[in-house]
Amino acid sequence: MTHVIRQATADDAGGLAALAAVTFPLACPPESRPEDIAAHLANTLSEAHFRTYLADPDVTVLVIDADGDLRGYSLLVARPASDPDVAAVLGELPCTELSKCYVHPDHHGLGAAAELMRASIGAAAGAGARGLWLGVNSQNARAIRFYEKSGFRKVGTKSFRLGSTVEHDFVMELPLARVP
Repeated sequence: MTHVIRQATADDAGGLAALAAVTFPLACPPESRPEDIAAHLANTLSEAHFRTYLADPDVTVLVIDADGDLRGYSLLVARPASDPDVAAVLGELPCTELSKCYVHPDHHGLGAAAELMRASIGAAAGAGARGLWLGVNSQNARAIRFYEKSGFRKVGTKSFRLGSTVEHDFVMELPLARVP
């Protein structure tokens, strides 16, 4: 796959929303209701929301750009955790949240996710973060394995509202001071 990882621009908002519509459902538990997934996409991952993220100075969005076709993205939030359950378990401060990290399923198993993760870790470290944290659904074994392989460790739990249901996430953290 010929591609570049770059910082997203406002022109990418529509492509990011389209990519999120494909990738986010894959991270949801199998019993998730389609209407809950659709509500989350509309309320969090729409083109308008991506425009807001891209305009926020505390947010960095990286994309895998394959000749103008977005094949993956990550969204980093460089501000203190607002969830008290998360804030209580983070050990490396300041800590940036890896809020989203998704690769199009056509590119799973090709190393693109690992490359995007390395770029995300580098962006967080380069911005002065001492740690990187994320929430991952406790039933998403594939993602958990990937994050553990990337150096993250489970440090706690948190709840995540998906439409009308409450999901349970692991909080995972990566100390950036130990990243080579």
